[in-house]
Amino acid sequence: MSVTTGRFPHSQIISLLDVNRPLNLAESTSQDLTVGELLDLADMEAIRGLKLGYGTSAGSLELREAIAKACQIPAEQVLTTQGTGHGLFLLAFEACRPGDEAVLTTPCFPPSRDSLIGAGVSVREVKLSFERGYRLDLDQIAAALSPKTAMVSIASPQNPSGVQTSRTEVEDLLELMETRSPEAVLFIDETYREATYGDQVAMDSFAAVDPRIITGASVSKALGAPGLRTGWLTVADPGLRSRLITAKMNTVISGAVLDEALASALLRNRDRVLARRRPLLADALEELATWCAGERHRIEWVRPDTGALCCVRLRADAFNEAAVSRFWELLPEHDLQLASGTWFGESSRVFRLGFGYLPPQKLTAALTALTTVLNVVTAESKQK
Repeated sequence: MSVTTGRFPHSQIISLLDVNRPLNLAESTSQDLTVGELLDLADMEAIRGLKLGYGTSAGSLELREAIAKACQIPAEQVLTTQGTGHGLFLLAFEACRPGDEAVLTTPCFPPSRDSLIGAGVSVREVKLSFERGYRLDLDQIAAALSPKTAMVSIASPQNPSGVQTSRTEVEDLLELMETRSPEAVLFIDETYREATYGDQVAMDSFAAVDPRIITGASVSKALGAPGLRTGWLTVADPGLRSRLITAKMNTVISGAVLDEALASALLRNRDRVLARRRPLLADALEELATWCAGERHRIEWVRPDTGALCCVRLRADAFNEAAVSRFWELLPEHDLQLASGTWFGESSRVFRLGFGYLPPQKLTAALTALTTVLNVVTAESKQK
């Protein structure tokens, strides 16, 4: 019997790996770090002497200690992964079992949903609304929780909106889980946590708040090193952590020792790296805010709390459905790239706009080109 569909739903977000147009507003990272910049941070003698054997099952101690320091937890609670996506996969297969339920807030990073679906978990989505600024809706989550719930999955800051969840909201959510789903764990994706603006201080990791909380993050976004493919999970429960390490061995054996050594150097110097990036993000956010204010008759947006990304929506009173389709059709003709809201569980009227990936001059050019596309769509709509 032939198999025509995979275990994982197909997501168009995969296109970001293969298409990179000159005016790329689809990426959610800060500007990419170069190998030269990273090597300037590393102990080159130690790198030269690094043996390219297998890594350790949980990840190198040096890397786990650097992560633990950033998260304010013991290093033994850290498990390294091949990016946050690998952590999502491991959690779906070990924190849950087929027939279990998972409560997932959306819009979300597609693998947050698709890993659960691939593992045979029943996903109960709680759709957060643009109108409410994508704030956590505890009433909706409470309605979705049940004794079958094995995991609740949220992100803070969220992808695609950049909206952050407060400690009070997380504590209230844990209380709900204690009553309605006492066996469930709470996963919080913190990938964008340290991508703050200017002098803004990053919120503390949720890793140390409660043993039921599992956090995930990586060096990909705030630190600009997605090519290292190095992420982590923080797991207080030793039994679950052991199962996750076994699952890691059965999928990737271990992390790449060179990647982990370079990631260790990056994390040891993260304050220096972030100090250079945060003013750039702050300037880019203000340029975007000015653009959004000038386009407020045609678009609306949710200003992000943290991260190099946000959600923008084409106004319903300015664009009908045909005009929305025409908008997406025109983007490639202007070398523009945006991330459709449909990838994340939103409508095609919404798009994720990444404002930290392009250098300043290109960001200005991209926003100007985006205005041109809006002008063309508006002019064509008036002619009909």
